[in-house]
Amino acid sequence: MAAPGALVILLFFVVPLAVVVSEAFTGGGAAFARLFSDGIFWRGLLGTLILGMTAPAVSLAVGFGVAWHLSAMPENVRTNLLFWISLPLTFSGLIVAYGFILAFGRSGFVTLSLSYLGSDPATFSGFLYSPAGLAFAYSYYLIPRVVLILLPVLVNFDRSQIAAAESLGASGLRAVMDVLIPQVLPSAVAAYCLVAAVAIGAYGTALALVGTQVNILPLVLYSRISDTGADFPSAAALSVVLLALCTLVLAAGELFVLKRERRDAVS
Repeated sequence: MAAPGALVILLFFVVPLAVVVSEAFTGGGAAFARLFSDGIFWRGLLGTLILGMTAPAVSLAVGFGVAWHLSAMPENVRTNLLFWISLPLTFSGLIVAYGFILAFGRSGFVTLSLSYLGSDPATFSGFLYSPAGLAFAYSYYLIPRVVLILLPVLVNFDRSQIAAAESLGASGLRAVMDVLIPQVLPSAVAAYCLVAAVAIGAYGTALALVGTQVNILPLVLYSRISDTGADFPSAAALSVVLLALCTLVLAAGELFVLKRERRDAVS
């Protein structure tokens, strides 16, 4: 029964990964030495980490608010809205990027609409092609992931607990921090780590929006295989680094959830 799944994993994960790793270690790992001695790599790593922390943080905050609002709705209404919220997950990164360009680019609908209120189209649209604009575009398909993870937890949360805490003298903020947050925190951390890994490895949206103007590792990788005289071992080494970085982020989230579950089981 498991043979078809194992075959898919073998052909589309294990074999490609083995090829990339073997290419990365061509010449005894000299590609890693070239990579780690390149200042572009370290600047790209810094840009990737900044983008991979800020976009998920914004997405987590917005996604939590959306999920909290949805959890109070009737189930049929919540299901219908969840369909539309999940729709961005079906789009490729290129489609998302072109959609943002059509809306927020120099000739975009939003940009031209705001120009009638005195906004400068060149200044406003310039935001879209900056690191902050890239994080804004990433949030479009990161927020639905956060909502899908947090919504089941919030639907099952008993809101009367907050009312009980407030009746005992706790302020609204204190009730939320002491009652709601501890119950949602494991799922929130897991959601943050998941969307952080997605943001770190995202490629299509960044390439279509900013080209190679923003220094992040996926675009550095693109430049290694698209320029004349491409350095494939170095590109493979960078791929391994990106894979390791995403794996570490996901593993950190899983470890936090497991430790929290074990602590709750003991208590």
